[in-house]
Amino acid sequence: MKLIGMLDSPFVRRVAISMRLLGLPFEHAAISVFRGFDAFQQINPVVKAPTLVCDDGRVLMDSTLMLIYAEALAGRSLMPPAPAALTRELRLIGLALAACEKTAQIVYERGLRPAEKRHAPWVDRVTGQLTAAYGELDAELAAQPLDTTEAGLRQSGITVGVAWTFTQFMLPEVVPAADFARLVAHASAVEALPVFRAIPCDDTAQLA
Repeated sequence: MKLIGMLDSPFVRRVAISMRLLGLPFEHAAISVFRGFDAFQQINPVVKAPTLVCDDGRVLMDSTLMLIYAEALAGRSLMPPAPAALTRELRLIGLALAACEKTAQIVYERGLRPAEKRHAPWVDRVTGQLTAAYGELDAELAAQPLDTTEAGLRQSGITVGVAWTFTQFMLPEVVPAADFARLVAHASAVEALPVFRAIPCDDTAQLA
């Protein structure tokens, strides 16, 4: 299998970390949807990161769908089986993915749209959604911290950690770390794990 996309994308990174944790071998091609658009288009005409090229040549998109496939290949899941635990797991993952999406929207607005064409009310709205997502996550972790050991790591722990690191990497001034102590502690713990260290949030990094 080959995973296409830059590791500064939280969606690419969550797939890479999950596949490594599941023991699935894969190649990584650090191709940017911006700087490497033409090369990416040759692999996936939709030019969407992450892209996963399966062993049979089929191309998958969307990190969550890739993880369903990866778990089927591995024969085990990073999700809890009990409905009550699964509900919380899905809530945490949903909040973390929303935070990733809102962070990316602000980054794209700043990086791609000329300053005179930016719509301040829209940016304020997205920023409010971003901080609300992290506020909800921080409250969830205050009520019940996640397992941060490599043996006990679930998909929520991976995705929450990846999301927080991504936002702090891109927009630390928008989401002050001092306001989210539980998220800081969680991300610090998981980023210290070998599986996270092997796949850093860095668009120049290659998988170790």
